[in-house]
Amino acid sequence: MADVERGPGRSADDADLAEIDLGLLLALEALLRERNVTRAALRLNIGQPALSARLNRLRQVFDDPLFVPAAAGRGVVPTPRALELQAELAEVLGRLRRMVEGPAAFDPARDQRTFVVAIHENPAVTLAPGFVAQLTAMAPRTRLALVHPTPDIVDRLERGEIDILVTGPGGTSSELMQRPLFEDSFLTAQRKGHPRGTDALDLDAFCACDHLLISADGGGFAGLVDDALSALGRSRRVAVSIQTYALAPVILAHSDCICTLPRRFLMRFAHELDLAPPPLELPPARIVALWHPRNQEDAGHAWLRDRLYQAAAAT
Repeated sequence: MADVERGPGRSADDADLAEIDLGLLLALEALLRERNVTRAALRLNIGQPALSARLNRLRQVFDDPLFVPAAAGRGVVPTPRALELQAELAEVLGRLRRMVEGPAAFDPARDQRTFVVAIHENPAVTLAPGFVAQLTAMAPRTRLALVHPTPDIVDRLERGEIDILVTGPGGTSSELMQRPLFEDSFLTAQRKGHPRGTDALDLDAFCACDHLLISADGGGFAGLVDDALSALGRSRRVAVSIQTYALAPVILAHSDCICTLPRRFLMRFAHELDLAPPPLELPPARIVALWHPRNQEDAGHAWLRDRLYQAAAAT
């Protein structure tokens, strides 16, 4: 250690802390408990010379004798400085022992953490009712935030700001953990009493209608359906483009537009809209859950993922 007088009340710096290792702290703890060098050495499973060497280092670090021989010649007596350190030492070693023991078991009934799930609007409509019901029933003290995914979502997952991302497969970092949630087919919706009637929807009738399209980026007038039509040498007229799923049922119910959307979403509005299979093949919509490997072994996070899987299985 540097030959610098510490002096009363001088704050410890990094050089001082570098002189302390766990072995020294355990030696100090054993001597405070046993008040006897022989018994303290046995507690630590080391020899007396090794313990004496640690005690000498402790005396240098704390600039205090720490222990003096007992008057009767058996054992040692702690100095006021050693007794002053005892409470703080117990707290420091207690924290270290808890760190080594690992996290406490997750108890959803008592946990008070806030979970954050980034989820697009369509899977949110499908998953949120069952997912939220499970969390509020099983973990009444936790809080849940459902937020829109942002362009920096991978960084936010890494920083722990987001627990899970629910989205379509692809387009995200390969470093993320992933599990499929569900696949969805498509239906075409129209208002009750639509002028076209309720006959089976063939390709000619489909292309002749005005269409409503949901453009996640905003302002787009072409999508998955247009790609499928183009492959058949056909096209449609998209009359209205919106950016949110929530508006779709309202607009459809008050216009002659039709709209092709995932089945699970539209089935929630079957009482107010007429639904029919679209007259062309569309690839299924796949939804996955993604999370950062940093959370893979966290018990609370694993519990959250299980609630999401169960909500997906029940849709």
